[in-house]
This record gives sequence, structure tokens and C-alpha cells, in this order.
Amino acid sequence: MGLEIKNVTKRFGNFTAVNDISLQIPDQDIFGFLGANGAGKTTTFRMILGLLDPSEGQITWKNQRVNYDITNEIGYLPEERGLYPKLKISEQLIYLAKLKGMLKSDAMEELKKWLERFRVPEYFDKKVEDLSKGNQQKIQFISAVLHKPQLLILDEPFSGLDPVNVELLKKAVLDLKEQGTTIVFSSHRMEHVEELCENLCIMHHGKPIVDGSLKEIKRAFGKKNVSVIADFDTSFLQNVPGVLKHKQTAAESLLQVESEEVAHTIFQELTGKGFVRKFELEEPSLNDIFIEKVGSSYE
Repeated sequence: MGLEIKNVTKRFGNFTAVNDISLQIPDQDIFGFLGANGAGKTTTFRMILGLLDPSEGQITWKNQRVNYDITNEIGYLPEERGLYPKLKISEQLIYLAKLKGMLKSDAMEELKKWLERFRVPEYFDKKVEDLSKGNQQKIQFISAVLHKPQLLILDEPFSGLDPVNVELLKKAVLDLKEQGTTIVFSSHRMEHVEELCENLCIMHHGKPIVDGSLKEIKRAFGKKNVSVIADFDTSFLQNVPGVLKHKQTAAESLLQVESEEVAHTIFQELTGKGFVRKFELEEPSLNDIFIEKVGSSYE
């Protein structure tokens, strides 16, 4: 078993930041943590890393409690960035890699590979303060993976990146998974979690309110989305029994329905009324599920 979180609670005085969370994250999995600010994601990460001790419960990595003997197996990208702005990139990243047990020559070779991969080989001798925020983010990511960790914790890894760099980083994360790394990451961007994760947990006020495989979560949600584009007015569809939400754009009708049976009724209602350019039944998006489960308290 990879990472196991068993009945973990974390209290700070009278405030409970994480409330009896239990999760199993298999080896070589990309696992997503979702939740509003203050849901308990970062506190959970800090407990996984051994930076905070749980008030109750325990966390193990490969059946062993996290301590200084195994921290070399772990990489961490914190949400608040932490590189020294006045130091050269090569100096501090090689130093950090040596702290994780790497030889200087290996660290230098690995750093050059990553800089090349992220299309910034010229940054080897630059200071962090000379880089844009997005490029500082890439360097921070490299610092988390340079020592080839078996477990990688990424807290909001895509924040502040433009679309090109998001794609570069996503590809890097998928490649690390293929090479055997177990990856746990949090994000506010539902589409990133949907694209990368097979398993996930949605946290709310310190408790997991949904967890499991993305496919099963969507199946259990039950509701479906229907998209209709037709050469006639389709606003009448909002009155079909079982239609829960209706949104009309300039081009199409977007409906949330209770079940596939309701979608079939909609299809029959459209028949014979004119030309239908598109009728599409889709699984609910992770965004739909998140909003329903967390609701108006999400900021």
C-alpha cells in the first residue's frame, strides 16, 4: 500500500482543521484533493510530510510512519513559494538536492535536464528574483522533483501559470507517474483534477464529503447534462419533468437532468419539431458535483 491516512484529526486549540479523515492512496496514482480555502487540504499535506503531528490517527507511507529516515523519498511543492530570491538557481537547487541525499554531479545533470525540458536552460546561473512568477513556479517544481521522490505532494501546482506552462507541467506530472511516482495534488481548477486524476477527495470544513474513483463518483451522482442545438426555440425543454436546471445561450440549450430516462424524453420531445443540429448526453462535470456538494460556501 502506498499512502494511508487512518482516522486522522488535527486540532489547533478549539479549532478542528481536519476531522477524522481516512484515505488510501495507491502506489503510482495521481490523487486529487479539492476543497475551498480553509477546507483542510494544506494541513493534511503538512501532516503527510511530518511537519505537523496529527492530534489523533496516523499516516503511513509504505506501512511506515513518516520520519526523517524516509523524507528523502518525498518531494513537496508548497502553495506559498519558498526559494531564496537572491541566490542563483543552480546553487540553491543543487544544495537542496544534496540535502535529500543526491551527489552534486547527479543533481547538476538532473537540473540541466529539467531546465531543458521546461525550455529555460539559460536560467541555470540566474537568480530567482530575475524570473517572472510563472518561471519561478517552474523552478520551484524542479526543486520538488530533482531528487526523484517516490511520493510527490503538489499544493496548487498550476496557479499563476499560463496555458502553455500548465501543459508543460501536466505532461511532467504524467511522466513522473509513469516512472512510478505517487502524486497527491490540490487544485481549485476542476478541469486539471478531472484530466489527471483517477481518484480524488473533496474536503469541506476538514471532512471528506466525497472520495473514491472519479468514474464511481460521477456514476453515483446520477444526474446528467444534455446539450441541444436546434433551428427552433428549445426553451420549452425546461418544463420537461426531471429537468433540474436550464441555461440558454445564444447557440444552445444546456440542461441538467435527473437521469438518462429524462434525456430520452427530451429527445422524443424534440422529434418532429424541426432540424436538430446537436443532441449530446454527457456525464456530470466535476464542477457540477463540487458545487452541489460544497454549495454556496465555496469561494
